[in-house]
Amino acid sequence: MTAQLSLGLHLLLGIAGGIAVGGGVIALFIVLDMVPRLAQLTSSYDKVHWYEGAMVGGSLLGTMSDFWNWKMSAGPLIELGVGLFDGVFIGMLAAALTEVLNVLPILAKRLNMTHMLFGLLMAMVCGKVAGSLFDWFVYQQ
Repeated sequence: MTAQLSLGLHLLLGIAGGIAVGGGVIALFIVLDMVPRLAQLTSSYDKVHWYEGAMVGGSLLGTMSDFWNWKMSAGPLIELGVGLFDGVFIGMLAAALTEVLNVLPILAKRLNMTHMLFGLLMAMVCGKVAGSLFDWFVYQQ
């Protein structure tokens, strides 16, 4: 295979894969109703275009930084801020998924634990925190 044909095939496969993954992510955001729900909770319907732009811009920036292996040397405060924003995004995504699927009430009803719903939620949160701390401090060493 010639170099030009190989490059063309790689470009075609890369673009097709990017469209497939991007379409899946956008479908997830649409199904979870993240942007309208965020606007509803914050009473900022006039800022919906900013939310959408931030999501698209963040995806584009993340993809570019991954492709070109960008490295930044930042202080601990910058890293703390980036980690905080990552955590907020993941938390919002998990909350939206839980809200759409009504996982906790169904689980509590099936286990006959409706009177312990708050305890069930706290157990899940503490388990997630414990797992993350284990991963950061023990497994990654």
